[in-house]
Amino acid sequence: MIDPLTLAVGLGLAVSLLFTEFFGLKAGGMIVPGYMALNLVHPIPIILTLLTALAAFGIVRGLSSILIIFGRRRQALIVLVAFIMGAIGHSFFASINIGNNPSDAYNVVGFLTPGLIASSFDKQGIIETLATIFTVSIVVRLILILCIGSALTS
Repeated sequence: MIDPLTLAVGLGLAVSLLFTEFFGLKAGGMIVPGYMALNLVHPIPIILTLLTALAAFGIVRGLSSILIIFGRRRQALIVLVAFIMGAIGHSFFASINIGNNPSDAYNVVGFLTPGLIASSFDKQGIIETLATIFTVSIVVRLILILCIGSALTS
């Protein structure tokens, strides 16, 4: 049997490609819908991921008013800022021991996911990106339930 993460990312790629072709909207990044689909039953990491993405987007947007940031450099900076914010948040909240398990105190979905989402916020808009991510992630989750059913409990 195929690993649920592998299947989720593959399905996310396929559904995201179809969604982009039909509607012209992107679901955050290539791996975002698969990771989000696996975590739809865990709202806290999804909320933290979206807040981290929104903060990284805001920081880079603010920096771009005083620095010349565009193209690949801008995308790389957005991903880097989101990655650093996720790492700092995880370290800080784990150190003050919030939650039942210190290592789970602050978890975003994936390491690069917030940065990819923030990059989509920048290119496509916040509302469009969020609507597309949730729509594609829900479709992927439904397909996963049909494919592997009870093995998808976590």
